[in-house]
Amino acid sequence: MKIDNTYKPTGTALPAQNTTRQPAAATPAQDAVSLSQLAGSLRGMEQQPVNTARIQEIKQAISEGRFKINPEAIADRLLESARDLVNTASNQRRA
Repeated sequence: MKIDNTYKPTGTALPAQNTTRQPAAATPAQDAVSLSQLAGSLRGMEQQPVNTARIQEIKQAISEGRFKINPEAIADRLLESARDLVNTASNQRRA
């Protein structure tokens, strides 16, 4: 795809904004937000559990040079992830 500078505005410009500032209102805002219990529990589910003991074990194995890399497993999971992304994108276009 070639990108060039042939874009011509249609003449529909945004209205000019008033650049003079009005003094702030003297009354404080009274807005409030609250989340339901369901929203709070969903927020907690977004975070993946962290196995710090396993992380330390892997770090130790790497530093000692005994950590084995399995390229086949990495490739399989990478392909699976790519398939998931493609399927998700195609499903969103259909909706």
